[in-house]
Amino acid sequence: MTIRNEATIKDQHVEDMRNAIEHRATWFYFLLDEARKRGLDWDDFARAAIFRTGCFHGDVKFTKIEDLKQFAREFANDLVRQIFEMDVVESTDDRFVVEFHFCPLVRAWTKLTDNEEEIAHLCDIAMDGDRGIVSRFPDFRMELKDTIASGGKVCRLVITRKKNS
Repeated sequence: MTIRNEATIKDQHVEDMRNAIEHRATWFYFLLDEARKRGLDWDDFARAAIFRTGCFHGDVKFTKIEDLKQFAREFANDLVRQIFEMDVVESTDDRFVVEFHFCPLVRAWTKLTDNEEEIAHLCDIAMDGDRGIVSRFPDFRMELKDTIASGGKVCRLVITRKKNS
């Protein structure tokens, strides 16, 4: 009988989750490719669908709060940090900065195409999911500062508290 230690099981769980995300990114790529072949405006409907998905997740998976630090803990939970090799660079009452050092979506897309511009475009569309999540928190604003898909060393996401006017 083989006894697997906790670290091995944890590492396998992270890799299983990465593979699941990669599988969804492959679906995404082929769905959009088929839409393009049929002359459909895939950018418009893909963005709308993914933003809507983010809104759904923002509504059902996140605590309705105004506390940016609490939001940061939920957004960058332990498993998500491991999957995306995330570093929380800053987490204050007014600013949350996180860097992703790995992206399973980009890993999938680089297996399907070598078109770097297309991969960056797919990434930006996929980020509409995060934009949708953040949109459910009226006090927060999200900015995507850099992405692995566009040649950056990391994906840098900055979420800030909106200033009262």
